[in-house]
Amino acid sequence: MIFPEFDPVLVQLGPFAIRWYALAYVAGILLGWRYAVRLVKTPRLWGGRAPTATPEQIDDLVLWITLGIILGGRIGYILFYSPSTIWTRPIEILQVWHGGMSFHGGFIGVCLAIVLFARKNAIDLLKLGDLVAPVAPLGLLFGRLANFVNGELWGRTTDVPWGVVFCNDRIRQLEGGVCTAGEIARHPSQLYEAALEGVLLFLILRLATHRFAFLQRRGGLAGLFMLCYGLFRAALENVRQPDAFMPDFPLGLTMGMMLSTPMLLIGGWLVWKALKQPVAAPETVQP
Repeated sequence: MIFPEFDPVLVQLGPFAIRWYALAYVAGILLGWRYAVRLVKTPRLWGGRAPTATPEQIDDLVLWITLGIILGGRIGYILFYSPSTIWTRPIEILQVWHGGMSFHGGFIGVCLAIVLFARKNAIDLLKLGDLVAPVAPLGLLFGRLANFVNGELWGRTTDVPWGVVFCNDRIRQLEGGVCTAGEIARHPSQLYEAALEGVLLFLILRLATHRFAFLQRRGGLAGLFMLCYGLFRAALENVRQPDAFMPDFPLGLTMGMMLSTPMLLIGGWLVWKALKQPVAAPETVQP
């Protein structure tokens, strides 16, 4: 299948362009915000206890997380995947509209935002992480779909029937007459990631919150998110094309695999610890 002639720009207003990539972040953040509000407004999920945060606190938290995603994602990409940009093309660090965002960098940025917000508002850190975790797959879903529309982060070569040739006239024009991905079929790994890291991970966490009372198990949801994301990402690295400027790591490892390993370990430990604890008893109201 030849890659469709997607235009990454939805609307061009003079020098100002509205890109699908930016809209993907906006959609993920807005839907995540509304979903988090719905979670705290569903009393049965909390087992008779007060929710971790109020809707008003979630409104404030959205701004903190947005800054964490953008700053962490971009800085992480530069540090993990393109450190030479710092001294060769420093102006490109600010050009986030060209793509180049690291999930692991964004994850670190969000974690820092949650830590600071929890301290400022005297909220239990792990419980706040449990509230943020179920909404994160929504952002991942839209982000991976935007990667596909941009024709970036494509997979390794393949002969499967659904392989995609990431080359068309628009890409040739942008890349000086050639296609970086070549004119051979590749795995549409962006869509694999959207399905696993977005749809499937959302459903797993939804099941945990609505069927297994994980919002009442401190640290359980945050751990389950890290564990599942780490597993999915490490597995998909086998069909995702490593960045050309990355060195050859031993044992066939990729940067994505190595960055996912701490998530796997920490996530597994948090889930194990959460499952050892009994579900919290409802709070009693004094007459």
